[in-house]
Amino acid sequence: MRMYFDIFMAFLRCGIFGYGGGQATVPLIQEEVVETFKWLSIEEFADALALGNSLPGPITTKLAALVGYKVGGWLGAVLGIIALVVPSALVMVLLINLYLKYKDSTRLQGMMKGVRPVVVILIANVVLNMGRKSFPNFQTWIIAGVAAVALLVFDLHPIILIVAALIYGGIFFA
Repeated sequence: MRMYFDIFMAFLRCGIFGYGGGQATVPLIQEEVVETFKWLSIEEFADALALGNSLPGPITTKLAALVGYKVGGWLGAVLGIIALVVPSALVMVLLINLYLKYKDSTRLQGMMKGVRPVVVILIANVVLNMGRKSFPNFQTWIIAGVAAVALLVFDLHPIILIVAALIYGGIFFA
């Protein structure tokens, strides 16, 4: 029973404090599942994030499902998803009228400008933590370089990059 409570509370904290959307919530999930509860190693978290990003849908719900399932089976997956999604859904429903009424206020715009850099740093922190384990050899750096050029220069769709990397990894890293 304690395990299910821990799953629920871990993802509830992420759901409540995950300001900035999916990618900004990833560092909070990483903190809970890797550092606090040690349900996943950083390598396993990087793999979960890579797998989750190769599938459609919001990354945070996929992480909640994966971690919840690993720790507590189907019930753990359901609890993780509910705990993660319900807080923001409720807040959005309760606050949408206030937001729409004050969205042009300088105070609210100032709050948004103040929080955006923090969200970027949270995302950068995840990238740095994952990057330490994601580039074990020169070949992985080449993959990253090719992906960066394909994405930034040629505007190649991310799905194509993900599928190509999965195929390449299956052939050359197996």
